[in-house]
Amino acid sequence: MKFGKVAVLLGGKSAEREVSLKSGGMVLKALRARGVDAHPFDPKERDFAALVKERFERVFIALHGRFGEDGTVQGILEWLGIPYTGSGVLASALAMDKLRTKRIWQAEGLPTPRYAVLDKSSDLAAVAKKLGLPLMVKPASEGSSIGMSKVRKAAALDEAYALAANYDRVVIAEKFIDGTELTVGILGEQVLPIIKLETPREFYDYDAKYLADDTRYLIPSGLPAKKEAELQALCLKAFRTLGCQGWGRVDLMLNRQARPYLLEVNTSPGMTDHSLVPMAARAVGLSYEDLCMKILEGAHVA
Repeated sequence: MKFGKVAVLLGGKSAEREVSLKSGGMVLKALRARGVDAHPFDPKERDFAALVKERFERVFIALHGRFGEDGTVQGILEWLGIPYTGSGVLASALAMDKLRTKRIWQAEGLPTPRYAVLDKSSDLAAVAKKLGLPLMVKPASEGSSIGMSKVRKAAALDEAYALAANYDRVVIAEKFIDGTELTVGILGEQVLPIIKLETPREFYDYDAKYLADDTRYLIPSGLPAKKEAELQALCLKAFRTLGCQGWGRVDLMLNRQARPYLLEVNTSPGMTDHSLVPMAARAVGLSYEDLCMKILEGAHVA
């Protein structure tokens, strides 16, 4: 397929800039290795008008977090009429907002942990009593576990709220699900094999995702085939319920009774050497370069 001149959007101005630079750099190298006329494009340093002026014909979005994964860049590209990878404007915005994601999943009867919205006037002790400890406290619209804390005692909620509020005016407290952390990559109509995550840390935080050498990724996951298929179907439904398309990743927990709880959807997941979607793709025979090409093939405007 002829793609023409392709911009790889990387960097940006979110809290995940450094990860995005790594993801974008690897995507750029992979596309060039397959003969694609690909060029880096950092929206923090260049105006989007340059995409038109320099005659880019497609965009591979390797941005993470705000102003890249939240519908803003997708809206600009729709306006410019340049096909881009991943989900559209509304789905990107919804998936980035964990609160609205949860509300939609609840409305559709999909399982997600119980939660409460926190603000300066919240009675944190009452929240802890209602939901039960431990809790996860997180900014509603951040990625890579930035600003997130696991809270074991009600007295620690103040500090956890303050940390999360540094990143977002909307903060949620979510019942911690004690069990197995899983992630499911989606590529077009294909649901990739489930990856089981194991870390000695309190939870799968930023360091565990990008820096640590002691995080374990189990693929095959070790789940019975029937259970894996059931969870893959659930994740695909969760993905589609938000209107997502192209590719992405759904994160979930499996509690001690093997009951699933959906956590979030990533519409522009990491593409670094530690990243999960490339790992799952390899398990079904797709190289990193194959994966990048398939994602690029799905570039669209609404």
